[in-house]
This record gives sequence, structure tokens and C-alpha cells, in this order.
Amino acid sequence: VTVRIAVHYDGVSGRLDPGVFLGPGVRLDHLAAGPHHVELVLTAQPWGRWTLGTVDVDVYDRGGLARRTIRADLGEISVFPVPEHAGLTPIPVRLPQRLGEHTSAQRGEGVEVTGVHPYARGERQRRIHWPATTRRGTLQVHGFAAERTAETVVLLDVLTDVVDPVTGTSTLDATFRAAAGLVRAYLRTHDRVGVVSIGGATRWLQPGSGQGYFYRIAESVLAVRKDRSHRSEGLGTLPPPALPAGALVYVITPLTDQRIFDVLHQVRGRSNPVVVVEIPTGDPVVDPGDTEGELALRLWRADRDAMRFSLVESGVAVVAHRPGETLDLALAPLLRTRVQGGTR
Repeated sequence: VTVRIAVHYDGVSGRLDPGVFLGPGVRLDHLAAGPHHVELVLTAQPWGRWTLGTVDVDVYDRGGLARRTIRADLGEISVFPVPEHAGLTPIPVRLPQRLGEHTSAQRGEGVEVTGVHPYARGERQRRIHWPATTRRGTLQVHGFAAERTAETVVLLDVLTDVVDPVTGTSTLDATFRAAAGLVRAYLRTHDRVGVVSIGGATRWLQPGSGQGYFYRIAESVLAVRKDRSHRSEGLGTLPPPALPAGALVYVITPLTDQRIFDVLHQVRGRSNPVVVVEIPTGDPVVDPGDTEGELALRLWRADRDAMRFSLVESGVAVVAHRPGETLDLALAPLLRTRVQGGTR
């Protein structure tokens, strides 16, 4: 970000002396001061919403005896996360009655042939299947599957931020990158996508479509990380409009906070099909020869296995997305069958 501060004054000035006070997460790359301006080049690398800082410009007279100070507030900047590469878009069993690109189980006006059936009055003659008609002696026509759009909600677990002790990877970073990849993949197929972030104040955005909607979704969750602070004060109730009936819900979570199970219980209670995308946190580091530490690590792993088992037993699909691997690799098992949802 290039910042240019223009200074106007009466009389003759000796020099301008800028004092730069940067916000957290912001780096100063260049600073130049002229007789009537100050120019800065700043860089904000991590995703989030950052306060750039302030600049105090000291204006001296020609003799250097008198000084006046002008303060310039540089405002804020939003840095979007880099989306994970994702192209697969698993869909639930039941799709809403909206035209789209996904093949539905219902008969309709799509392009995928599902079989043949006897001719009924009003059907198009060009759909007559002549080989079957010849064999059966009655008019037989092609049957086509309806094409529908899907509704997807990406639910982000921002209750905690765990850093892998070996790789230094942040679960919050991995969560947002995976979420951005999922949102972009579904928007490319003209589906409706919404987002909910759980942690502190519950933030949500109703499902919408269009490539421009991606930026609205990203803007709605950037406040989770502001000026290097991770804001997570509590857990709120999911508002009903945030989870439309039948919408496929992706819960992206490191499975480290037990409160996320309360959220999953709310989602399952609304009969939404659910997919849990686990962000691995990495095993705690145990010193060689530490018998008690090794035992604690075994118990820690067993506890996490028990959490995954309880989710699978309740009908929730669980996949693991490891940093460095493509998101499609984690979602590929979901393509074998459509994601099931509960019934009221």
C-alpha cells in the first residue's frame, strides 16, 4: 500500500520530519519526505483487517526553532485469505426446487438420460426412443433427470486458534483458506453459498450466488482477526435464516473445543446434511524418554479418535484436510454417494 501525505502551509518551511507509528502486522518498506509531501510504502502480509497506524508530521521553520505537528490517521486495510484450490462440489440427496447444474433424482427437463417410459400426452415427440418403441410395440420416450442448484453453508469454528508445534501452521489460517476454496468452488457452479462464523459474536451471511458474493463473504469474517487479536468471547445460538432447510453444511473445525459439538447438535436438529472438515492440529511434542508424556499423547489421540467416531456414528461425514494437500483430496470420498441429511 502506497500512502502519500500532502502538507500545505503558509510561509517558508525548513523541513518535514515524519514520525511513523505502525499498526500490528504492518511493515514499513519505504519512507521519503519532501518539502510538501511524505510518501510511505506499507505491507500487510497475513489475512485479516489491519489498522495501518498513524504518522505525525513535524513541520519546522527555516531556522528550526518553531515546530508544528500534524497527525494523519492512515485508516484500515482488509487482506483476504488465499483460497485453497478446490473444484469438487459434493451435493446432498435433496436439492431445492431451483434450476441449476446438479443432476437431481427427480425427473425433469435436464440433459442426462435416466431411462425410458411409456409416452404420455403432452410429451415432446422428438424424445421418442425408437428402438424401445419397436421392441415393445408402444411409444416409449426418453426420461431425463431434473437439474437443480444446491444451497451450501460454510460454518467456521473460530473458537480457538491452535498452532502446530512442528510446522507452525495456524488452524485459523487453514480454516479460512479451506473455507475460501469451498465458497469459490460452489459459486463457480452457480450454487447459493452462505457463511457462519462461530466464536465471539456469531457472524452470518445468508446464502447468495454470483462471483461478487465471494467478496461479501470474505468481508463478513475478516473481523475475526483484527490487529493480531483473535476475538472469541463466547458461543451464540445459530439464527434460523443462517441455515436454510436442506442446505448442505460444511463445518470446518480443528475439533479442539468441545463447544463445537453443541453447534453440531443444533445443525443436526434442523435436519441439515453435515460434513465436518477437520483441520489437524498436529500431535503435541513429547521429549524422548518421557514415559508420562508418551502416555498422555496416547490418551490425547484416543480422545480425538473417540470424537471422530461419535460424529460418524451420528451420521455426520468426517474428512480431514491437511495443510499442503489439495482440498479436493479431502472431499473426494464424498463423491461416492450424496451426503445424507436427517429427517424431522
